[in-house]
Amino acid sequence: MDNFIVSARKYRPSTFETVVGQQHITGTLKNAIKNSQLAQAFLFCGPRGVGKTTCARILAKTINCQNLTTEVEACGTCDSCRSFQNGNSFSIHELDAASNNSVDDIRSLIEQVRIPPQTGKYKIYIIDEVHMLSTQAFNAFLKTLEEPPAYAIFILATTEKHKILPTILSRCQIFDFNRIKVEHIARHLAGIATKEGVAYDQDGLHLIAQKADGGLRDALSMFDQIVSFSNKNVSYQAVIDNLNILDYDYYFKLTDAILSEDAVNALLVFDEVLGNGFDGSHFISGLASHFRNLLVGKDANTLKLLEVSENIRQRYLEQAQQAEVGLLLSALNIANQCEINYRTSKNQRLQVELALLKMCHILSAIQFNKLPIEMTNRPEPVKKKLIP
Repeated sequence: MDNFIVSARKYRPSTFETVVGQQHITGTLKNAIKNSQLAQAFLFCGPRGVGKTTCARILAKTINCQNLTTEVEACGTCDSCRSFQNGNSFSIHELDAASNNSVDDIRSLIEQVRIPPQTGKYKIYIIDEVHMLSTQAFNAFLKTLEEPPAYAIFILATTEKHKILPTILSRCQIFDFNRIKVEHIARHLAGIATKEGVAYDQDGLHLIAQKADGGLRDALSMFDQIVSFSNKNVSYQAVIDNLNILDYDYYFKLTDAILSEDAVNALLVFDEVLGNGFDGSHFISGLASHFRNLLVGKDANTLKLLEVSENIRQRYLEQAQQAEVGLLLSALNIANQCEINYRTSKNQRLQVELALLKMCHILSAIQFNKLPIEMTNRPEPVKKKLIP
């Protein structure tokens, strides 16, 4: 237990090649190093847990590596690489701007910048959460960032680019990190599970990846949690139970009830969902996503937009064939309207139940509209007055 290291730290990428889902950035950085076209200041921005600080460390290590590989990766064995990995490098400095955001902290950093590197070619400063610096600290930093010594490189990282002064932005090469795709996260988790001897199924890993919302660190934290919960068996059911996620089965059953105009069964499914402790707002939001996925599954060209495992994808394809586009669009519109009205409604359960009842009568409404005009608008027979 004393030797346990969380997966987010244990499997933190140490080379550009092992970074997940940011090839557009790692490729650009490798080319810049290869062609000796390094900027003096970089800004890495994007959502949390997508690899900004990790890429900053890899870039810093690679720039000062004494024996670069043919793939422009750090060797990991030279003195510079070893000192960085051991945390005692004199050429690479990290500053957490969240807790060191005063003018004095930046002035101290500026004093250090004036001293040339003792080892290595460059002196590199990684400033994490740079948006937390005060306005005065930014202004103190501005002149150094504009005209730094030839041996100094600054790598700034932030989750909130809009909070950084435009004068700072204009002096940096800006790299926008993307949210990592579900399939990339699921594939990475599968590789870690194999190394750790953890049993898993693809449905469970895809569910973790979806819940992480593009953040690999969040996905790894959830993965560790479920490994402990399930005793090294990351199954679909274990993920649902531990992360409090609504099972896809509820939505498939509810859609079957809507297709067969079975209002009673639809209400019973919703009652079961509430009985399991789920919120009505969460349910109706998931139902809208379900209808969206069914619409996506209607055409082979849009299938790639379904970010689900292969088994769930097959279920979507089968149910999409049974449902008409008109029904799905109407149901999606009703679900969307219900979600908008939900929070302001005094009787929230009734709001969802009313939406489900409307969905169960969509087919009847469609069939009524298909009737000939003369049948739907037939005038009432004129009553003849009897002549006395």
